Amino acid sequence: MAQWAEAGLWGLAGGGALLVGALVAWFVRVPRDVVAVVMAFGAGVLTAAAAFELMDEAERNGGLLATSVGFLGGAVVYVLANVVLARRGARHRKRSSNQPSEQDQAGSGTAIAVGALLDGVPESVVLGVSLLGGGGIGVAMLAAVVISNVPEGLSSVAGMKQAGRGAGYVFGVWGAIAVASGVAAAVGNVLLDGASPQLIAVITAVAAGAILAMIADTMIPEAYERARLYTGLCTTAGFLTAFVVERLG
Repeated sequence: MAQWAEAGLWGLAGGGALLVGALVAWFVRVPRDVVAVVMAFGAGVLTAAAAFELMDEAERNGGLLATSVGFLGGAVVYVLANVVLARRGARHRKRSSNQPSEQDQAGSGTAIAVGALLDGVPESVVLGVSLLGGGGIGVAMLAAVVISNVPEGLSSVAGMKQAGRGAGYVFGVWGAIAVASGVAAAVGNVLLDGASPQLIAVITAVAAGAILAMIADTMIPEAYERARLYTGLCTTAGFLTAFVVERLG
């Protein structure tokens, strides 16, 4: 199988976890406290993956300066895009409540869909890049994406359903995001094949910055809303789990 095709399949698998969470939330009433705990755990897993799978690798290949610039750049770009989308109705896109309906704010459905894409693309690009050099998929990063995406899908779809959005919109959005994740992974693999280690390091750091900003802006607030004082413990457990997986891998 061509490497870009393998990258696309791994990206689709990661994005598909969102669809799994969406399906569960649509047909099963999952307690919000459970979703919050799993999301806090997923935030910890994703934070560890960003630190050890992405930033550590980027710094070793591209140096501290390039990695730092890329990391801050990724965070800035994500935050600016998130501010724009929040003003258009996507502020609570991962929330299991308080999402606006189309009647409450026209265009919020599109903003939520674009926001979901914004959250997922950096992770997918990283999965595609991890195959370059023949080292195989980054297991810790893939596990982090899957573990974090399931509760994201659960929480967000619960909120969409409460806001009165229909099945066509909900599964259209998450199905499209899953496909887009696969495409992003494949495109990232193709475009960066043969690129210098420094460029790959910068791109990896950009993704890490965007991922960490996403965790702080969208995942942790949703988790804390329900898990409260247990959020820190659940996040720490997720971080340790990803760290152990990375070291044993």
